[in-house]
Amino acid sequence: MNPGESWVDRHFGSYRVQSLLGAGGMGEVYRALDTKLGRDVAIKVLPPVFSADPERRARFEREARLLAALSHPNIGTIYGLEEAGTVRGLVLEFVDGPTLADRIAAGPLTIGEALDIARQIAEALEAAHERGIVHRDLKPANVKITPGGLVKVLDFGLAKVSGGDASSPDLSRLVTSVGNQTSDGVLLGTAPYMSPEQARGMPTDKRTDIWAFGCVLYEMLTANHPFRGPTMSDTIASVLSRDPQWQLVPQGVASSVHRLLQRCLEKDSKHRLRDIGDARLEIEEALKHPFPSASERSATESRFSRPSLRYAAALLAIGGTVGAIATAILSGRLHEDRSPAAPVGHFVVSTPTNQRLAGLDFPAVAIAPDGSAVVYVASRGGRAQLFLRSMNRIEPTPMPGTSDASSPFFSPDGRWVGFFATGKLQKVSIDGGAPLIICDAAVGLGGSWGSRDVIVFAPTTGSGLFQVPVAGGRPTRVTALDVQKGEFSHRWPELLPDGRTVLFTVGTLGSWDDAQIVAQSLESGRRQVLVQGGTNPHYVSTGHLVYAHAGVLMALRFDPTQLKITGAPVRVLDGVMESADGAAQLGLSANGTVVYVPNRPESAERQLVSVDRTGAGAPLAAPPRAYSTPRLSPDGRKLVVTIAGATDDLWLYDIPRGTLQQLTFEGDNGSPSWTPDGERVTYTSNKGGGTPNLFWIKLDGSSAAEKLAPSDYLQLTSSWSSDRKFLAYVESRPATGRDVWMLPMTGDRTPHAFLDNPYEESAPRFSPDGRWIAYVSNESGRNEVYLVASSNSSQRQQVSRDGGSEPVWVPSGRELVFRSGDQMMIATIAAGRETGTPRVLFQGFEPGSIDVANYDVTSDGGRFVMVQAIEPQTQKQDLQVLLNWIPISAQPSTAR
Repeated sequence: MNPGESWVDRHFGSYRVQSLLGAGGMGEVYRALDTKLGRDVAIKVLPPVFSADPERRARFEREARLLAALSHPNIGTIYGLEEAGTVRGLVLEFVDGPTLADRIAAGPLTIGEALDIARQIAEALEAAHERGIVHRDLKPANVKITPGGLVKVLDFGLAKVSGGDASSPDLSRLVTSVGNQTSDGVLLGTAPYMSPEQARGMPTDKRTDIWAFGCVLYEMLTANHPFRGPTMSDTIASVLSRDPQWQLVPQGVASSVHRLLQRCLEKDSKHRLRDIGDARLEIEEALKHPFPSASERSATESRFSRPSLRYAAALLAIGGTVGAIATAILSGRLHEDRSPAAPVGHFVVSTPTNQRLAGLDFPAVAIAPDGSAVVYVASRGGRAQLFLRSMNRIEPTPMPGTSDASSPFFSPDGRWVGFFATGKLQKVSIDGGAPLIICDAAVGLGGSWGSRDVIVFAPTTGSGLFQVPVAGGRPTRVTALDVQKGEFSHRWPELLPDGRTVLFTVGTLGSWDDAQIVAQSLESGRRQVLVQGGTNPHYVSTGHLVYAHAGVLMALRFDPTQLKITGAPVRVLDGVMESADGAAQLGLSANGTVVYVPNRPESAERQLVSVDRTGAGAPLAAPPRAYSTPRLSPDGRKLVVTIAGATDDLWLYDIPRGTLQQLTFEGDNGSPSWTPDGERVTYTSNKGGGTPNLFWIKLDGSSAAEKLAPSDYLQLTSSWSSDRKFLAYVESRPATGRDVWMLPMTGDRTPHAFLDNPYEESAPRFSPDGRWIAYVSNESGRNEVYLVASSNSSQRQQVSRDGGSEPVWVPSGRELVFRSGDQMMIATIAAGRETGTPRVLFQGFEPGSIDVANYDVTSDGGRFVMVQAIEPQTQKQDLQVLLNWIPISAQPSTAR
């Protein structure tokens, strides 16, 4: 191959080139498949000037090695340098999604969205600057936004290392685009984003990136560039001598953001903001209070007044007591000559201090069709139940007989609430009285009460939808899984107003971000895919389909008679809690009222705590992080723990030394367990792409992570037998849901199902002597802890009495600890049988899930290692209510 020829359908080393992504002064960029690791990459084929000059090539390689050391979730990774004949190329992380330039082309971003993206860009630059690396070509085209909202700053491979060899070639001289033009060797970057010192050809440092950052933030807020001109000369003249049109910055922007923009775009670099970390801090503060006070608005209006406002925007900062949550932006564009819409209002339904929202794996909140009442699932130190809160009352009312309820939904007249509990679909009147059983439903993954007195519901994991008369009777099938297409669940149904068509979510193997939203006629069975990449559909009377995607509420124009979608999806509400099962915590009423549970920040810091049997705790010396699932090593000297971030990774905490060491670096990783010899850690990961499976890794680093039991189905690692001959784990399959499987570590190592039935089994734990397995099952209608003989799966007994999860053995093998609600329980075990009634030890601390415990027990059985929120009061979850909420005219979204 000669430089300049197309590489499509050819090989570049071990990479199979698939398509051309773009071309410019730095060469061509291709999408390719890494045939060794099975992942997509981007390959930048460098121009001849790099390949032909040995000195430039050597210096470029030296700088590329330093750039490759950058490891940050908001920076596109450099994987390596490759050669194919005389052509050299950079192998880069392939980032899916539109560029920020694409996003801005659709119009200005909402204030909250712009600030969130700016925060992530600042974090990327801060990480680079700390390593002495200056980007020098920051612009919207070099920023990508993934479907999940993660920002990736690209083309760090074009940066210059500050403080290095002064004779080193300025790599950014080769990036020369001016608007849509390119010209080799003329400019130090892209003209509209160049700092004045760049435009003059003077030495540059990290303040050049700060200038470009200010340009990008201004452009996000206004959809205009502060210095762009009709020609390159006009653009440079504007950079050197003119001020931005500050009056274009939305008046709703906090004054601190105005000041930040002015400091970033100070033409004299000596007076410019000196550290991008300061910009990040300003933005984080602005995200907490993104809109100005009355006095600030008055001052802003006097400085940046406009002759008229074409649009009026309804902007709400959704906060409450949940800490720093994502900002929810509702942007209504109303022309001046239109009748004004009813004002949007916002208030908080504060749950009592002795309540904690519960059942958040499934929808746990619903609102009456007329918006007059809200029902939600909560616990008061024990089992969860339904609570009814009328909008004209302050205190909620418990609904008797609804213990262990989940997935509530209202009848069309608002007089009844449907829900699932104890393996049954039930209904209860809001006026009181005992619940009435409608039919069997082992788990209950959502229901909808239609206008024709029929309820459509999902009875369990691994099933289609069924319908049943509201008076009770035998359910009849509505939908069937297409296993050939990888469907494993139909859930979260909603009947359209005609009562003849149902919207629902189709779960396939993979993430809920890839799920489908489908409409199907109850009469003809005709099925129509509406959305690829969404969950929890709702129809709104304005003619919109509203659904959740990665914690963001999206809206599409939807014709319910033709089942037709028109236009592109738009973001209408950020920060809605969404569970790992694809359940969004949201209710919509016909009169435009919305109730939702805001998402907790995934990065919320927690601490590792050593707790005695009374619940008295003392923090370990580990620094605050987003910890979960701590596991003590067999010798008790180390912890392996999951730390959440842009990706979830396993870290090793050395207790005596107080040091943290990262163990995993690719994909999302979690659910760790130690091998009995303490030499390896087993865990679940989607490393390399695909469905999360079992891996293990040696702690001494002598070998790479190895996949243990390759499968197309989700696997969660749990527990080793003491002789290391068996690994018990959970595998989730469409037909039976979660089951306990066993992986023999001798012979041909063929895994087999150990507990295989229609119920959901999870969290298996071998007893210290290997003779028994504790696990969780919902066969009674709710989650309880059971014991089963490891040699005979039919020999078992129930341990918990009032709900149970997260079983962990005390190392002596004579006691079993588990969680019931927010209480930590302990049961005495002898010869595989419980002796006596389980008793309460203490309550509180961060819970885990039905799949994995969020604590561990020390070798002497006297203490626990647990996870605790640093500010527990900020973790209290209240309900957010928006009045007169209409999900239209929001900004076009980057999510698809």
